[in-house]
Amino acid sequence: MGNRINRINYSIPGTEAVQKFIILFYLVGITGIIIPWTNPLFLRLIPLALILSFVILGIFHAGRWDSRILTVSLSIYLLGYAIEVIGVNSGLIFGEYRYGAGLGLKAFSTPLIIGINWLMLVYVTSSVTEKYNIRGFTGIIAASLIMLLYDMVLEQVAPEMDMWHWENNQVPLQNYAAWFVMAVGFHSIFKAFKIKTRNSLAGVILICQFCFFLGLYFFFNIIK
Repeated sequence: MGNRINRINYSIPGTEAVQKFIILFYLVGITGIIIPWTNPLFLRLIPLALILSFVILGIFHAGRWDSRILTVSLSIYLLGYAIEVIGVNSGLIFGEYRYGAGLGLKAFSTPLIIGINWLMLVYVTSSVTEKYNIRGFTGIIAASLIMLLYDMVLEQVAPEMDMWHWENNQVPLQNYAAWFVMAVGFHSIFKAFKIKTRNSLAGVILICQFCFFLGLYFFFNIIK
């Protein structure tokens, strides 16, 4: 019993209905990408899908969006975006890669939405570990490993979705090391400022996104 993880339950009215909507939303998304004649349309909708998920997380955040969490969130967005700008233009952080059109509007060869993606992933993985009462340094490492696993799957389908492309179509180990270090750094910022990430839909969105990319991986690499 001493090693049992204590699950913290928190939800607000309407959670179950929105959970069903999210699951259906991602099922429709993966179907639309797999079908050849709807593929171009659904690929263009990827940025909107990320923004919608981000907005839903904001609505179902179990707490006040005070100045502290807003400042930390903005900082994570700007840091994530700045590191990506340096990375894509220098090849020194993640390796040699370039962004395609899949993530929408760019500045400095980097999609503006990429900072939101970093913030969202840090938030949802933090929320999952917080929900299961995994705290302190262990929580930081656990959440960062979840982000790393997520990226390992995402990297396999990102080129097919014209999100980004690696030199010689090879994902360097350097990328995964950088992802993990950045994840640890961002989660450490959350912990240092005592940011609470209780959210009844964080786990659902994380699992749906992971299964979305995993399903596309099997389709593009095994079934197709």
